[in-house]
Amino acid sequence: MADLHLSIDRQGGGIAVQVAAELREAVRRGRLAAGARLPSTRELAADLQVSRGVVVEAYEQLVAEGFLVSRVGLGTTVAATAAGTAAGTATAAVPSDEEEPAAQPAGLGVPYHGHRPTSPDLGFFPRERWLAAMRHVLTTLPSDALDYGDPGGVPELRVELAGYLRRVRAADVRPENLVVVGGVAQGLSLTLHVLGRTRLAVEDPTSQRQVPLLRRAGAELLPIRADAAGIDARAVEASGAQAVLVTPAHHYPTGVVLSPGRRAALIEWGGLILEDDYDAEFRFDRDPVGCLQGLAPDRVVLCGSVSKSMAPGLRLGWVAAPPEVAARIRRARGELDLGSPVVEQYALAHFLRTGGYDRHLRRMRREYRRRRDALVRALAEELPEVSVHGIEAGLHIYLELPRGCDEVAVARAAQDLGLAAEPVGPMRFTPGPPAIVAGFARVPVHRALPAVRALKVRMSGQTID
Repeated sequence: MADLHLSIDRQGGGIAVQVAAELREAVRRGRLAAGARLPSTRELAADLQVSRGVVVEAYEQLVAEGFLVSRVGLGTTVAATAAGTAAGTATAAVPSDEEEPAAQPAGLGVPYHGHRPTSPDLGFFPRERWLAAMRHVLTTLPSDALDYGDPGGVPELRVELAGYLRRVRAADVRPENLVVVGGVAQGLSLTLHVLGRTRLAVEDPTSQRQVPLLRRAGAELLPIRADAAGIDARAVEASGAQAVLVTPAHHYPTGVVLSPGRRAALIEWGGLILEDDYDAEFRFDRDPVGCLQGLAPDRVVLCGSVSKSMAPGLRLGWVAAPPEVAARIRRARGELDLGSPVVEQYALAHFLRTGGYDRHLRRMRREYRRRRDALVRALAEELPEVSVHGIEAGLHIYLELPRGCDEVAVARAAQDLGLAAEPVGPMRFTPGPPAIVAGFARVPVHRALPAVRALKVRMSGQTID
């Protein structure tokens, strides 16, 4: 039985989060070895003088992230793939650009124009606080800071981002391994650019907007089916892929979370993992599952941005990568466009440092939860034949339609009613049941029921062929 030495600040609040963070760090630093058995939740709760529910919550969080394994009758142990990640294991081989690309799968179709199902409500953009951050930067920033800077991003922002990602996403990242980019799209493009021609496994279904981007960056796409547990890691290995692109915290479009077993299997596979962390801050039913990068920082490239949390138009994102890959991405950024605008970077650093970003996220988390609940409730009342899939998170829901339903017609009808919706068919490499993705972020609570009632009329066959 492992002897745990956990430091808990009883005045700081969030005791379960503190317990999880202490255990996570103990695993990363090797103080808890692979296979080490942890005390029962009752024993640890008694040792820490906290309620058992606090320890249960902490253990469940780390099981979901892949740091711990819990089996009935055997207790809770440290996962074999989690121990000692800070010490480093063999870095995934970087694909060679000397290999010939194979034939690529057919295209997934042309995306619809207009708002996307993953678009935030831009009416909530924190204009006053962002203006205050910009004003602070412009009145305090020395003139020399406005010159060409580090193409990897201004140091102040990388420091703040590293702290934020460690605290909120359970990432294992240092400022020097971060590169500031113009969003997840550019982060993925730059990563694939430095890797060269790459056999890249992707989730099936996947975002159709990323497909042309990935191919233009030199990737040969290998679709791997994603089911209720996420992408099949064994199928990734069998595909011969050199790297894999995943959305483990909230798969797009189906909305599922990569299961603990699949997370562990993906790490065991040993290839390079590209992690799109696109809307992980918005988990409504529990704390968000920590990023994969925190479990294997030597094999995961983490891409994130403020596009979903604040506004896509800011074009501010980041890449956290293994040291060698991060250095190559930074060098490529300098060669391609010299880096991101510095004033906005300093403003985001100030926004993070002063707590403005956290306050904005708390506000939007509450609002988006209300909007999701209202839309799901309206669907259950008016269209019970439509199945809602996915966890309580993000900015979209996955709606499986009755068999024989025309998903394209339903999506267009929803768009006509002001709902951001898209058919899932163009997102698939292989056929599947009819479904649409619908965004709820821009649907106020009072509009949910009227919109669904109107959609019900359209789906009854009056205007759908």
